[in-house]
Amino acid sequence: MAEATNLLAALFADAAETFGLSRPAGQCFSAVWRAAQPPCADDLVMILGLSRSNVSTALKELRSWGLVGIMRAPGDRKEYFTAPADPWEVLRLIMAARQRLVIGPLLDRLVAAEARIEDVRIAALHSVLARVERAASELTGLEAQAFAKRIDALAEDSGGGDKPKKKKKKH
Repeated sequence: MAEATNLLAALFADAAETFGLSRPAGQCFSAVWRAAQPPCADDLVMILGLSRSNVSTALKELRSWGLVGIMRAPGDRKEYFTAPADPWEVLRLIMAARQRLVIGPLLDRLVAAEARIEDVRIAALHSVLARVERAASELTGLEAQAFAKRIDALAEDSGGGDKPKKKKKKH
């Protein structure tokens, strides 16, 4: 059990960095996401072997991304942390956070640059990034199941998908 926890924590730490989160945030998310019962910060310190300050900072980061929520037990002053069980909802929340934290500010900077520098390439880049931002808004505004269906449809349209391609026989 500890080996699976450590393996998943390392995997999520690597994935977190790819998406723009800190490694401790990825580790904490993995523990919250897999927990049978919502853990408190002290549980995460014990499970992951991280410092209390690393866990607190990681949980604030995860909350700002909407990836973990807080619940309280009656008569208990501790905060317990929950995460969406649906991987599609997790991906939707990550995309929404990246849009809010990266694409939006980049678009704002591009608009400011376009106003100061008259260059058709900047205007074209602004147009493209605005389209990407609208598409991301549309996707991340969907409920998890609708989001999953839309991603599946996009994968099908691009020839992707989970079905292995059949090999042609050589004659």
